[in-house]
Amino acid sequence: MRPIDLAREHGLSAQAIRNYDDAGILPPTERSETGYRRYTPLHAQALRAFLALRGGHGHQRALEIMRAINRGDTDSAYRLIDSAHVALLDERHTRTEVAAALGALSTTPPTPVPGRPLTVGELARRIGVHPATLRTWEAEGILHPERDRVTGYREYGPDSVRDAEIARQLRQGGYQLSQVGQFLVQLREAGGADVLAAFLDSWQNRLTARSRNLLAGAGQLDAYLGMLESA
Repeated sequence: MRPIDLAREHGLSAQAIRNYDDAGILPPTERSETGYRRYTPLHAQALRAFLALRGGHGHQRALEIMRAINRGDTDSAYRLIDSAHVALLDERHTRTEVAAALGALSTTPPTPVPGRPLTVGELARRIGVHPATLRTWEAEGILHPERDRVTGYREYGPDSVRDAEIARQLRQGGYQLSQVGQFLVQLREAGGADVLAAFLDSWQNRLTARSRNLLAGAGQLDAYLGMLESA
């Protein structure tokens, strides 16, 4: 099988196939007398496995898995695969926790802060982050504290406290600062319930798609391993 034939099967260029070969994604290839690479059904299945693994693991992790398999280090490959499933399970738990926390925080009035507004240090202790984190969130437009007219110090009232608590939950869920800021803007504008449901649904759909991609990758890799054992 020529590189061009293998490439056409997957909608890739012949150069991409050669690059994957050189990267160790494919098993060792034989060369013709004229120096051309010869690809077999084993190489075709290796490529299918890599492309399927890439959907669930990402390019770099899929590359590492295939390299490990092709050098005979299946234990390392299995460890990489297992770690992805553990990370996905952890994210599922985090989404459940975030859903519970945001459900309470965003659909009920902000918890009253007894006495005066909180300082940056007091709010940091309340939600368990470093004061510098709160300043970063402010710079990103996530928090909008008031300023004391005399001292100029930041003051965090009930709205800012709620936003900070939501931001902490979202960051624990792996969301970027820009995404946290967008969510809070939508939450303020939409009033909470609708945007919260859409946010959690989107997260759940992303987890489901990742699970399916991991399953697809595992199936193709299992087929490749079977062919390696037969060979």
